[in-house]
Amino acid sequence: MAEVVRLPVRHTDDEAPDAPEAGIPNLPGSGEPPSRPRRFDRVLGDDQGDANRAVLEGRVLVDAPDSGRRPDVRARRAEAERAERRPIVAPWVRDRDEASATVRWALGYAGHVAGYHAARVPLYGFRLTVRSPRGLFRVVRGTWRWTFDAEGMPLRTHAVDHNDIEAYLKLVRERNDRVRWRRLMALTGAAGGGLGIAAVAAAGGVTQATVLAALVLVLGWIGTPEYKRVLDVAVVEHKAPKLTSEVVIRALGALGIGEINKAMAKGGGGITFPAPITRDGPGWRADVDLPYGVTVSDIMERRDRLASGLRRPLGCVWPEPANEQHAGRLVLWVGDQDMKSIKPPAWPLAKSGRTDLFKAVPFGTDQRGRPVTLTLMYANALIGAMPGAGKTFALKPLLLAAGLDPTAQVRVFELKGTGDLDFAEKYAHHYASGADDETKRACLASLNEVYAELERRAKTIASLPKDVRPENKVTPELAAKRSLQLFPLVLAIDECQELFADDEVGKDAGEKAIAIIKRGRALGIILLLATQRPDKESLPTGVSANVGLRYCLRVMGQTENDMILGTSMYKNGVRATTFTKQDKGIGYLVGEADDPQICRSYYIDGPAADAIAARACAVRKAMGTLTGYAAGEDTTPANDQGTNLLEDVLAVLAPGEDKLHSQTIVDRLAELRPVTYGAWADLDGKGKATQLSNSLKPHGIATPQVWGQDETGKGRNLKGVHREHVLNALDNTRTRSR
Repeated sequence: MAEVVRLPVRHTDDEAPDAPEAGIPNLPGSGEPPSRPRRFDRVLGDDQGDANRAVLEGRVLVDAPDSGRRPDVRARRAEAERAERRPIVAPWVRDRDEASATVRWALGYAGHVAGYHAARVPLYGFRLTVRSPRGLFRVVRGTWRWTFDAEGMPLRTHAVDHNDIEAYLKLVRERNDRVRWRRLMALTGAAGGGLGIAAVAAAGGVTQATVLAALVLVLGWIGTPEYKRVLDVAVVEHKAPKLTSEVVIRALGALGIGEINKAMAKGGGGITFPAPITRDGPGWRADVDLPYGVTVSDIMERRDRLASGLRRPLGCVWPEPANEQHAGRLVLWVGDQDMKSIKPPAWPLAKSGRTDLFKAVPFGTDQRGRPVTLTLMYANALIGAMPGAGKTFALKPLLLAAGLDPTAQVRVFELKGTGDLDFAEKYAHHYASGADDETKRACLASLNEVYAELERRAKTIASLPKDVRPENKVTPELAAKRSLQLFPLVLAIDECQELFADDEVGKDAGEKAIAIIKRGRALGIILLLATQRPDKESLPTGVSANVGLRYCLRVMGQTENDMILGTSMYKNGVRATTFTKQDKGIGYLVGEADDPQICRSYYIDGPAADAIAARACAVRKAMGTLTGYAAGEDTTPANDQGTNLLEDVLAVLAPGEDKLHSQTIVDRLAELRPVTYGAWADLDGKGKATQLSNSLKPHGIATPQVWGQDETGKGRNLKGVHREHVLNALDNTRTRSR
C-alpha cells in the first residue's frame, strides 16, 4: 500500500476546520475515523510562518520555498563575487608581448601577400591580355541583347506557340517601348565612347597607354571564366573547424565514462556550458560543466580519446581544471595547430635585458602561446626526461637567466661531457664538464662548499637585528649588502644521475643535495638538477620528494612520471607519457602555478647562448662580480694568514719526499692549520684524496697514482702529489701575480 503524505492546507475564515478532507479516504482496515486535515496557522512561504521548520506527519521540510523575491544586496554581492567577469579589453591587446606578436604577424602576412602578387604582375597582365578579346565579345554581345530585349524573346515565343494573341501583343508593345529607349541610350553611349576615343587619340602616349591598360584590365576581368582566377593564392589556409557545443558533447560521449553516457541517454542535459564558446588566442575555449560525479581528471586521463572524438591532433587538445569553481568545471582549449608544429618564439632576453632572481624569469610558452615564467628564488628545480626530449635545452633559459643577474654566483657541472653548457664558462664561478671521476669529485667538492655555506648564511642572518631580517631569510635588501655575502647562489648539475649513482661519491652527494634542498631555500641557495634516468637508484627519493619546481618532458612510464612530477600525478591525468618523439621541449610544469601547466621551453641554440653569456660576462665585469672559474681565479680555500694552498702542501712535504699520498698530505695539512683544513681530515680515505684533487685541479696539478707507505707502514700504490708539480704551479702563480 502506498503511503499517503498529507500536505499543509491553508484555511480561510470561510472554511470549516473540521470538514473532512475530500478525495483522501482512510486506509482500509485501519480502524480509524475519517482523517481530517491538520490545521496550520503558519504555512511555509507565509511571511508570518515559522522559519525554523515545519513538521508534517512526522516529516521535516528542509528546502526553503522560493518566495519569488529578488535576493537582498548581500546575497547579490556574494553571487557577483563568485561570478567570472569577462575582460573589457581582449587579453591579447593588454599583453604587450602578444599584441606586438600579433602586429608583427599582420605586417609579415601583408608583406608576404603584397610581395607575392607584385612578383606576378607580368603574369597577371598576360592573363588579362589573353582574356580581353573574350571580354570584349561578352560586352558587345551583352549590349546587343540588352538593347534589343533579347531576354524577352522566350516569353514572346511562348505566346506564339500557345496562340495567345493578347499576351503576344502586350509583350510586343512592351518590347517596342523598351527597345526605343534602350536604342537611344545605346546611341548616346556610342557617341560618348567615340568622343572618348577621339580624346584619347589626341592625347599623349602616357594617357593612351594608361587607358589601354585599364581597358585591357576591365575586359580581361570580364572575360575570365567562372572556374578560373586572375590572381594566384598567396597563402593556402588550412582553417580549423569551428568548435561547437554539439562537437564537444559528442567527443565527451565517446570517452566511455558511465555518468556521461547516462547524461547522453537523457539528451545531454547533464552537460552544460556556463559560458559561450569563444576564440581564445590561436584556438577555441569551451567552459563545460560535466555531469554530477565526473571530474576533470577523468577527462584529462583520456585526452587521447577526447582528441579522437574532436577529430583533432593530440597536440591541439588540452583539457584543464577550473579549481576556482568546482571539480566538475572543465576548461577545454582546442588549438588551431598542433603545439609541436608552431614555431617557438625567441627568448625575451636574447638581445637585451638583465634579470633579478628574486623576480620571475622567462622560461617558455604554454599551449596558447602565452609566456610562462619561473621564480627561482626560494625554490629548487628538477628537470627530467628520456634522452633526446629537450632536457638540456630546458635547463639553458634558467642558467642564462642566472647569468644575467650580476649579483648571483653560478656553479655549473655538466656530467655528460659533450659541452652542451660550455657557454656558462664565461660567467660561472665553478664550471666542469665530463663524465670522468675527476669531474664528479669536483662537483662533490662544490656541493660540500655550498653545504658549508648553509651554516654560514644561517649564522649571518641570525646575527642581524630583527628589524633588518623581518622574514628570517635572504631578501633583496639583504642580498644587496655585499658585505654579508648573501647573494643568490645557483648550483646546476646536468645529468645528475651520473653523480648520485656513483659508487664513490654518490651517497655523500645525495646527502648534501638533500640538505641543500631542505635548508637552502630560505638562504638564497638554488639547486637545479637535470636527469634522463629518473629512478630511485639514480635520483635520491629525498631529492625528488622535496624539490619545489618540476618539469617533466617525455618519459616512458608511470614510475618516471611520478618520480619527477610527484606522487599520483599520473593517476590524476598529468601524464608526460603522452608526449611523442616530435614533442621536443614540451612538458608538464608543476610548482609554479596552482595547477600543472603545459609548457614549451624557449629554444636557445649554441651561438645564441654564447652571445647571451658574453653579455652576462660583460655586465659582471662592469660591476666587479665576475669571480672564480670565469675570472681565472684560484677558488681553493685560503688560510688565516692568507698563504696559498700550494705553499702549505710544500710545507708538509718533508725534505727528500718527492711524492706523497694525498691522504697523508691532508692529515698533515689539518695538523698544520686546523681551522682551514680540519674539515678535510674528517673525511674517509677516498674523500681526502678527492678533496685534495679538487682543490689542486684549478692549479693544473694532477694526482696520479704514486708508490709510498700508508698509515700502517705498508707500501701501497695510491693517488698522490709530486713535489715538482707543486713547485712549477707555484712559480706560474707568482709569475702571473707580477
